[in-house]
Amino acid sequence: MASEIVVPALGESVKEATVAKWLKKVGDAVAVDDALVELETDKVTLEVNAKSAGVLKEIKVQTGANVAVGAVLGTIGEGAGAAAAPKAAEAKAPAKTEQKPEPKAQQAAAKPVSNDSFLSPAVRKLVDDKKVDTANIQGTGKDGRLTKGDVLDALNKPQTAAPAAKAPAQPSGPRQNAEREERVRMTRLRQRIAERLKEAQNTAAMLTTFNEVDMSHVMALRNQYKESFEKKHGVKLGFMSFFVKAAIQALKDFPAVNAEIDGQDIVYKNYYDIGVAVSTPTGLIVPVLRDADAKGFAKIEKEIGELGGRARDGKIGLEELTGGTFTITNGGIFGSLMSTPILNPPQSGILGMHKIQERPVAVNGQVVIRPMMYIALSYDHRIVDGKEAVSFLVRVKDAIEDPQRLLLDV
Repeated sequence: MASEIVVPALGESVKEATVAKWLKKVGDAVAVDDALVELETDKVTLEVNAKSAGVLKEIKVQTGANVAVGAVLGTIGEGAGAAAAPKAAEAKAPAKTEQKPEPKAQQAAAKPVSNDSFLSPAVRKLVDDKKVDTANIQGTGKDGRLTKGDVLDALNKPQTAAPAAKAPAQPSGPRQNAEREERVRMTRLRQRIAERLKEAQNTAAMLTTFNEVDMSHVMALRNQYKESFEKKHGVKLGFMSFFVKAAIQALKDFPAVNAEIDGQDIVYKNYYDIGVAVSTPTGLIVPVLRDADAKGFAKIEKEIGELGGRARDGKIGLEELTGGTFTITNGGIFGSLMSTPILNPPQSGILGMHKIQERPVAVNGQVVIRPMMYIALSYDHRIVDGKEAVSFLVRVKDAIEDPQRLLLDV
């Protein structure tokens, strides 16, 4: 019996994905849990795995097409794959957590808005005759599809004019040197990054303040304990854990930097979920360290390593990329000496680390060479005053230059 390959739930606020690549072709044998197709959302790339063994019978949606949650991508039919499916896979399948069916009302609410391609002939005729915009109608049929009753209910309700959708940017037309150029369509992730960065500039009153940090004491402490730290905890002691700890201390002293604007309210967060920016082959993403204030140096370093590795491999979960309260980004690993990081909405602050460079500085009236780092805080001036922003950065500087403060919480 054939089984359908369906677009799974994509995470909070994600309604659509793009078919990035089919990993199997029609006729290929398929075992349970085999990766079949890669989907790209505006946050992460994920794989759709086979729920049953058999042969890939049909591919209904080709690479590059956009698909909604619940859409059928293809079918798996009976064949050699079913017989060849490893027994281990068969044994593993029943062990999966069985989810209880939700009430129909909840299922309908969880489904995305139906796509016109899923309309039955009767519903399509009604939609065409009445010139109904289906984008604003919630389907209650199977897999969230629109029924005739859904359309009639929408027609009987008072209609409010929806704001005109912003047309996507179009190519500029023929180019003089087209034969010497390569045109590549932006990935969904890159499009989303562009939208969010522009949104941050358009929405927040964004300013950046700078300071510099003498890294001598942190580097000496790290050199002194790095071998014993790695031996005991199985992870290297990096600089990021020091900055995470220092930032949390500063956030506790200046809670507006850890807050966000929600309508006409300011939401102060008494928890510290710190996003750490990671560069991946498809773009910059920000995995989140949950409750980072409750974690020690070793736990922070381990989680940063694990999250960064899975982010670069495209294996990170959507839930690990949402809900951060403050972000840290390190352009220094690429050689950046100074930059102005852009806010990660709806957050009100982002800390930028930069390259450590030996420079002459005055210490007690003497010119000495010290390993120095410029640090930057971009902040939303709507809720963070300049005095708070400068004081926040000084607090980070003091903690890094005297790392014993991080241990004593002073």
